[in-house]
Amino acid sequence: MDNEALQQWVEQVSLQSFGRPFLHKATFNSRLKATGGRYFMKSHHIEISPHQLMAFGREETEKIIKHELCHYHLHLMKRGYRHRDADFKNLLAHVGGSRYCGTLPERAARKAAPYRYKLVCVKCGMEYMRKRKLDPSKYACGKCRGKLKIIMLDNNPG
Repeated sequence: MDNEALQQWVEQVSLQSFGRPFLHKATFNSRLKATGGRYFMKSHHIEISPHQLMAFGREETEKIIKHELCHYHLHLMKRGYRHRDADFKNLLAHVGGSRYCGTLPERAARKAAPYRYKLVCVKCGMEYMRKRKLDPSKYACGKCRGKLKIIMLDNNPG
């Protein structure tokens, strides 16, 4: 699917679900990985993650489009368009949009990866588990402000 097809899709969903036209630009943004889409308040444009479409299909992506259109229409009507606003929550439930998008499989795999490093405070012995390597000289113990030393764990593949 290209940006033209997405534009038509968003315009169609806007008319069907909201009864209002979408008069701005909708595009795919392949850099969006942690979020399904975003709405820009200054330009009123919408970006959608193509990764969500590939991973979860048209049905879930349409829910993301409805979510972004809730921001769009409420903002233009000068009503509560933020996630915490009652107007937003009510409209989202009414049109059947999603509150959250699914986690992409490659991000889920990274999240489930085992801890590879342990930081140990040399003063009080407090331990901090980490998946990524970091420079312990830039940090201090959160409990006693002591120095930290890094230990690589055995399950480290490299």
